Amino acid sequence: MSLALIERAEATPSSAIIDVGAGESTLADDLFSLEFQNITVRDVSETAIDVLKRRMGAAANRLHWLVADVTRAKLEPGVYDIWHDRAVFHFLTAPEQRVAYVSNVARSVKRGGYVIVSTFGPEGPTKCSGLDVMQYDAESLHRQFGESFRLVESSKELHNTPFGTTQQFLYCYCRVE
Repeated sequence: MSLALIERAEATPSSAIIDVGAGESTLADDLFSLEFQNITVRDVSETAIDVLKRRMGAAANRLHWLVADVTRAKLEPGVYDIWHDRAVFHFLTAPEQRVAYVSNVARSVKRGGYVIVSTFGPEGPTKCSGLDVMQYDAESLHRQFGESFRLVESSKELHNTPFGTTQQFLYCYCRVE
């Protein structure tokens, strides 16, 4: 789903893409294999970043790596064409965390750029990894971002976990006005 939405954003090999909360996902590998040249991988866990770097081998030297909490880090203004987040935003249970996150998105994504955020949907879990999470439908998630983000589309996906459970995810795909 993430790759399909990135492709819909008319991304080119030089598009600046940030994967927020990458964890150990393969999105960076997939983007690199599709010849994207300006990929930033951000996660709060240095361990997760190290796993990705080891897995990517020499290719890791061609990506940008940030170990930081996205609610505390100040990202450079107008840098990214595409912001991708699969499963960070729903962990932000305090309003001030969500405000800081949205502020970073608004500051760092170029006007006309795209924001892809995936959270637990209304039928998703209320906890993940022992932590409380927020659930969203398209309207409530879009409301968190405000009028400067135009909702292009939203969709739901059922994700099968490695533990044999199913979790409902909501994807919102917005354009920065």
